[in-house]
Amino acid sequence: MFFEPASSPVENFDDRSMEEPEHPDIKENSPKESAPFLQEPMSSDSTSSSDVSSDRVLPPDPEIPLWSTAADEDLIYAKKEIASAPLVSGHPDLYAPLFRNVSIFKRSYELMEGLLKVYIYHDGAKPIFHSPYLKGIYASEGWFMKLIEGDQSFVVRDPNRAHLFYLPYSSRQLEHNLYVPGSNTLEPLSIFVKNYVDMISAKFPYWNRTKGTDHFFVACHDWGPYTTKLHDELRKNAIKALCNADLSEGVFIRGRDVSLPETFVRSPRKPLGGIGGKPALQRSILAFFAGQMHGRVRPILLRHWGGKDDAYMRIYSRLPRRITRRMNYVQHMKSTKYCICPMGYEVNSPRIVEAIYYECVPVIIADNFVLPFDDVLDWSTFSLVVPERDVPRLKEILLEIPESRYVAMQSNVRKVQRHFLWHPKPVKYDIFHMILHSVWFSRVNQVLQVQ
Repeated sequence: MFFEPASSPVENFDDRSMEEPEHPDIKENSPKESAPFLQEPMSSDSTSSSDVSSDRVLPPDPEIPLWSTAADEDLIYAKKEIASAPLVSGHPDLYAPLFRNVSIFKRSYELMEGLLKVYIYHDGAKPIFHSPYLKGIYASEGWFMKLIEGDQSFVVRDPNRAHLFYLPYSSRQLEHNLYVPGSNTLEPLSIFVKNYVDMISAKFPYWNRTKGTDHFFVACHDWGPYTTKLHDELRKNAIKALCNADLSEGVFIRGRDVSLPETFVRSPRKPLGGIGGKPALQRSILAFFAGQMHGRVRPILLRHWGGKDDAYMRIYSRLPRRITRRMNYVQHMKSTKYCICPMGYEVNSPRIVEAIYYECVPVIIADNFVLPFDDVLDWSTFSLVVPERDVPRLKEILLEIPESRYVAMQSNVRKVQRHFLWHPKPVKYDIFHMILHSVWFSRVNQVLQVQ
């Protein structure tokens, strides 16, 4: 689903709440490939049910490479090593209950550190390419771009050594620079992306070798999935790391694509500012949400639980001044047991990671949403997923959770937090490495499936 942004998205209210941009409700028609987009990419001189589900799905069959490389042999080796991963017990840096299989994750991560090489295409002019946007709700794609382009461990200059090829464009910059306000179409953005992929596939042999299966991009803007629709190989074959990881739209492919955490960064200079919160037993509020009333879920949430004199359920469209004078948005999250994270226009929400930052158990209400790092993390140990149909029962569901289970989940939120933190200089197991690992893990599974 496509929604047009306002010209000046509101991301930080006076009550310090975090918000998505205002959008009028517009359904995108399939873009047509009629007229070419005039602003071509520049080339540089350098070479189920509708509920959230945890069911495991095998990756789709990839295209067989036109020829084999040493990188393919590395991936075959990695797959065999991961399949026979030694049992991990009591690892000081990895808390086993947070993971689906901590032994597989640890071995895969080690192999990534030892083997993975990424080539970044130099082609493409600023500001759409190579221009990381580091603030606001779309900051995840910008921080990843900034850190991968400054990396000296994984990035190589020789594309013949690469296991993965990064397409360094920003979906946020696409919207900011190419979208025509009031046009209600993403066609210019989609044509631009199509022309870019066509250009690199004509200029270099690497895309055509695998038809894009070893290429990836990272997009946190809601429109990221939809801008791929004019290029079949990009949409079907490339690894798409997307905040908008919605299974119902037919773009996100479970088992190949990566659910990207949506992180709201207030200050690029201090991305870790303000994290933490009260201990579990000192949190006096049962549930909290404050935000705009867009999308299908939030109005229902407000209708059932907003405006009530209820000490348990603090549900607002926007925090009233009489309340913010005593406790602002962030203080609410730091004092709440369960932070409600309903979808907005799309299934993703920055509140999920924000809740983790403030050590509040996320309650995710977004059918068809694939949770971030779902390939390795067991979200049931540190969050709660509530089907949209159960919003009227939300208070009942939360009160039925035993105190001991809540305390365990809140403790696990604090433990999992390290995997969602941005560092100006990446550290082991942080969000940068977790995103890269998910892309690596996807690629390993794809290559080996055709052997």
